[in-house]
Amino acid sequence: MLSNWTPDSWKKCPAAQQPAYADVGELNEVLAVLRRLPPLVTSWEIDRLREQMAEAQRREAWVLQGGDCAESFLDCTAETIASKIKVLLQMSLVLLFRSKRRIIRIGRIAGQYAKPRSNDFERRDGVELPSYRGDLINRAAFTAEHRHHDPALLLRGYERAALTLNFIRGLSEGGFADLHHPENWDLDFVANSPECEKYHELVRSLRDALAFIDTISPTPRRELERVDFYTSHEALHLAFEHALTRQSVRGTGWYNLGTHFPWIGERTRDVHGAHVELLRGIRNPIGIKLGPRVTGEEVIDLLRILNPQNEPGRITLIHRMGHAAIGTALPPLIEAVNEAKRPVLWACDPMHGNTVTTEDGKKTRKFDDILGELNQAFHIHRHCGSWLGGVHLELTGERVTECIGGSSGLTEDDLGAAYNSFCDPRLNYEQAMEIAFAIADRISQS
Repeated sequence: MLSNWTPDSWKKCPAAQQPAYADVGELNEVLAVLRRLPPLVTSWEIDRLREQMAEAQRREAWVLQGGDCAESFLDCTAETIASKIKVLLQMSLVLLFRSKRRIIRIGRIAGQYAKPRSNDFERRDGVELPSYRGDLINRAAFTAEHRHHDPALLLRGYERAALTLNFIRGLSEGGFADLHHPENWDLDFVANSPECEKYHELVRSLRDALAFIDTISPTPRRELERVDFYTSHEALHLAFEHALTRQSVRGTGWYNLGTHFPWIGERTRDVHGAHVELLRGIRNPIGIKLGPRVTGEEVIDLLRILNPQNEPGRITLIHRMGHAAIGTALPPLIEAVNEAKRPVLWACDPMHGNTVTTEDGKKTRKFDDILGELNQAFHIHRHCGSWLGGVHLELTGERVTECIGGSSGLTEDDLGAAYNSFCDPRLNYEQAMEIAFAIADRISQS
């Protein structure tokens, strides 16, 4: 047990980005139910991920983290979940084949139901209502009924996460992820895309390699037939995260058993804040989002608080600077961490710093800006004697038109065709695969 930490010591700290519930009694009733429900993940799974993150720190593995900006309860369907897994499996296969490193697959899935907002309220046509904060808190439709902060949604979020996790585990263990059958991961609507053809060329080469392995191996290799697939979400709603923070049945400490990999957002990383306080006492590996205004001193303070024993695999620093700022903002952070000799895994989120708004008010991201920030990140880390060991992407398996550019040449005029996100714009399949091939080339040069 850490000094002065208890599972509810966060309640004494300032808490940013928390919903305001009109009926606190109803909220407490819901939280009491949540505390009695089974955990969503196990401490064994979390410890295994932490060991693998330590491998990535040692440059023996690479982290692919991706999924929706904010999951919707309505998207808890077999088709939607499978399409996300298919994209991440295809991307990881590209990275694995070209980088010759183990790929750690982490989805923004099974719990990414809450979102921070810049403003507590949204105004349309003279009407002001609470901002949409994700399906865990309220609903996207712009009505007073839907924007009401409803504690009952916490139970629905738990249930949707459990259903999603159950399906993911079935896919991971049941043959869906078998490297001998990558055709299981095809998405029909992209059969004729340039990135899909490049991917299938890679698959043909992989089949030849696997045929050779199967010929010389006396027994089937289990690791070729299944994958570890981990979940992650921003640990934003403190009362919900607290309800799923439990002691391990093995007596190895406290864990957030609602996800394998929680992260602290750019808006909630205050070293004196409640989010840092809650997460400092759990055994999960933790991500920390870092924007362009963070200082090296702040980063070292966070590492000192969240990883006082310098344990490997514990902390992933996810920088999200924007393509225009990364060149000046990132090097001082790397130098501060190197000088302090703090063990971290560095990952790049090239999405959040590159959001722009069109003239008609739609949020989008330019593919060239996303790829440009990634390319700069690889160069900066190499120049600073560091190692970029992961990427954090917002993407989907749906046929969306939310980010502009890429090999398909999407423009602002195309955004209205299939703009489905309630929050931030996501990469579609072709754009995600183009990013995967670019990353694989960069890793192979490292």
